[in-house]
Amino acid sequence: MLNIKYQTEEYWNGLIKMSLSRFFILRVLCCRSLHGYEITKEVAALTEGCCAPTEGSLYPVLHEFVQNGLVTSQTQVVNNRERKVYTLTSKGIQAYQTATSAWAKAAHYILKEVNSDDIKQV
Repeated sequence: MLNIKYQTEEYWNGLIKMSLSRFFILRVLCCRSLHGYEITKEVAALTEGCCAPTEGSLYPVLHEFVQNGLVTSQTQVVNNRERKVYTLTSKGIQAYQTATSAWAKAAHYILKEVNSDDIKQV
């Protein structure tokens, strides 16, 4: 039996961060092309650190986005160092728009419940 700590805020924050970081990665790429570190910085700034992906979680997501045609990558050399710059495609923009709609619906119901006086203590 797994020892999942459902009663801890860390458990729920981890789930939220994992899901929303994908959304915010697409969001920051809507504005301009960015390399990995810039993506992490911009998501952190946009979410006040709440949903910033780690380096270990960012690159697998970017790889998935590239494989599925949401993002393209181009290698650039800056100060004799190579880095990949990621650009959102039209398919990526459509995915972001769909995600925006889906998260707006979910957020509505979450806020409705969070603000509800109907929650009873067990």
